[in-house]
Amino acid sequence: MTKLFGTNGVRGVINEDLTSKVALQVGKALAAVTPGTIAIATDARYTCEMLLSAVSSGIMAVGSNVIFLGMLPTPALQYYVKTHNVAGGVMITASHNPPEFNGIKVIASDGTEATPEQEAAIEAKYDEFIPLARWDRVGSMKTVGGYADEYVNSILSKLDVDKIKEANLTVVLDCANGASAYTSPLLLKKLGVRAITLNCNPQGEFPGHRSEPTEDNLQDLISMVKKTGAVLGMAHDGDADRCVFVDNEGNYVPGDVALAVLGKSLIKQNGGGIVVTSLAASSAIGDSISSIGGEVIRTAIGSPKVARKMMEVGSIFGGEENGGLIFADHQYCRDGAMAIGRMLECIIENGPLKNQIDALPKYHSVRLKIHCPDNFKADLISYIDKSTEGFNKDYTDGLKIITDSGWVLVRPSGTEPLFRIYAESSNKTTVEQMAKKYEEMVVTFLESM
Repeated sequence: MTKLFGTNGVRGVINEDLTSKVALQVGKALAAVTPGTIAIATDARYTCEMLLSAVSSGIMAVGSNVIFLGMLPTPALQYYVKTHNVAGGVMITASHNPPEFNGIKVIASDGTEATPEQEAAIEAKYDEFIPLARWDRVGSMKTVGGYADEYVNSILSKLDVDKIKEANLTVVLDCANGASAYTSPLLLKKLGVRAITLNCNPQGEFPGHRSEPTEDNLQDLISMVKKTGAVLGMAHDGDADRCVFVDNEGNYVPGDVALAVLGKSLIKQNGGGIVVTSLAASSAIGDSISSIGGEVIRTAIGSPKVARKMMEVGSIFGGEENGGLIFADHQYCRDGAMAIGRMLECIIENGPLKNQIDALPKYHSVRLKIHCPDNFKADLISYIDKSTEGFNKDYTDGLKIITDSGWVLVRPSGTEPLFRIYAESSNKTTVEQMAKKYEEMVVTFLESM
């Protein structure tokens, strides 16, 4: 069976890994296993029209209809699917990946990302002969505009708009030349927040900076927060399902630190509850949540896994260390714009973000990524496993090695030809030594191949 789906949809370099032929067959397979109308949206990448045309053609060829919503953040499409009685959705995006990549993300009828079972069904059907509809029964495409405003209004309905307006805040917003270039500025305008904007013109090559909102890529945002005295900086990735923050003193805030701050605030507001996050997120989350009577549950990496565990256990909040935050009262998916609203409420209620971060337990972390061909990934995990006998280990996702001084998680990327190393310790020197040790182990293995 052809393997199509990684951690987050079908992704690849356009016209190398991901071609119009592949996209056409994915569309046919999707319509065959999910009969009914499919809603589609795109991010700002130059190759979106090619994939949109191919996927839509496949869907219509089998006899299903397509509703095209234009360029939207991924969570906006997910909210549409959740609330408009369609069979499912497709988001044409490669999220944070470089501009030569694109992807096909399948959305289930409840607005969540497709389950592993749904993805497996599409992969199985992909390799089969799929009967096409008779000429007078092929599907049609309808374009529906203006949904961005409805999505923004759905977020506003969950926020204390009056309190935010009364705070008279100034922020800096970086949209990464992506799909949030209209929705997030509109949200801030309706909240009465003065927004100084960066990279809010959609451009498929991401000229402002690379699409992933890492500290290295957000130096302009950091500088602007310092120059303007803004209370907060915020940045999306290309499809705006993620949001990362810069505090009021211009410090980049790692995603799991923001998750700990927001989780602590929401648990307090609700008088308890469960926060769900991944194995790679900081121990500060568990420490800070448990200290106020909350509970933290860990899953494998991937927002669909976090979201479905949240649904299973009745969690109020969850997310990952990359800035993907999920608010159960709105929808069970990463939502960058909702994260903006909730962080504004958090700093109004609890004080400057820098002060809230200073009150958290302190951990040091290192995140590394090493180029690794996909066909070496499984053997590399086995090699590290055999080289670390005697340690306490967790095999939930990749390999997590737990020691008295900290932990290291090694795992293959599900979206790129990369191998990732995550390390954490309460001691900075220790974490740097741990990360270097496993980096050398990976490099040694790859050089031997």
